[in-house]
Amino acid sequence: MKGLCRGVWHLLAILTVTFWGTSFVSTKVLLSYGFSVIFIFFVRFVTTYLLLLLCSHQRMRAESWRDELRLLVGGMAGGTLYFWLENTALTISPSSNVSLIVCTNPLMILVVVSLLYRKERLGVRQVIGSLITFIGMVLVVLNGQLLGLSPVGDLMALGAAVVWTVYSVIIRDLYDHYSTLFITRKVFFYSCLTTIPILLYDGSAVPWENFSEPAVILNFLLLTMFSSLFGYLVWNKVLKQLGTVLASNYIYVVPLVTMITAVIVLDERITGVAIAGAAAIVVGMVMAEYKA
Repeated sequence: MKGLCRGVWHLLAILTVTFWGTSFVSTKVLLSYGFSVIFIFFVRFVTTYLLLLLCSHQRMRAESWRDELRLLVGGMAGGTLYFWLENTALTISPSSNVSLIVCTNPLMILVVVSLLYRKERLGVRQVIGSLITFIGMVLVVLNGQLLGLSPVGDLMALGAAVVWTVYSVIIRDLYDHYSTLFITRKVFFYSCLTTIPILLYDGSAVPWENFSEPAVILNFLLLTMFSSLFGYLVWNKVLKQLGTVLASNYIYVVPLVTMITAVIVLDERITGVAIAGAAAIVVGMVMAEYKA
């Protein structure tokens, strides 16, 4: 019975990373229907925040203004800037490229934390893994050049990974004082606030008539209900049941899911160079983060 229950958590982990992997393709589908980058992630922010508010509304403010400010910066960096860079990258580069590069952020966090905290210095294996991952990213970018695409999108995806690293470091110590549910809800709240000025400045027309299309409804549901809300709530349980190290290994499946989905749904072309880059990124990250 215990083994069966553990197997269920493994299945839920696979289901969660599958939703995360397809989120890149869902965003690209919505872009093809005329929705702007800003509008897509604003709808995602607002919907997810309201759903989280239903789950957690006992505490509305942090204990101090300093913590509140950190949550504000976290919402702007980990929400507004991250999704703007990521979604804009999807308008330029293949979704498989964007997914591969963005999903290197756990490794970036590992490197930055090792530099800031003496107790978490990188070992030889972590350094070698970091170098292999860097080579993999170079190969993925080369895939875009082979296909005649601009590397600007790949660089924006790299920027998204960097911004997420900044966000993770900023809120790192807050988890000692607040629940993950409270922090996530506040981050989404400030993401909504900091996105409003950009949304007003953007001024892109919203193709409301396209909401009658089943594909639009389906992909917005995938982004809000499944990738954000379901993914967050279930993933926290998965981390608790399987352990952080074991569960985190499933993150490496996200780019693979994106690549397969992009080939099927978007008919994206994947070259041997991109596959080699994907393999290098996954191997490098596993080497860097694996703990016996």
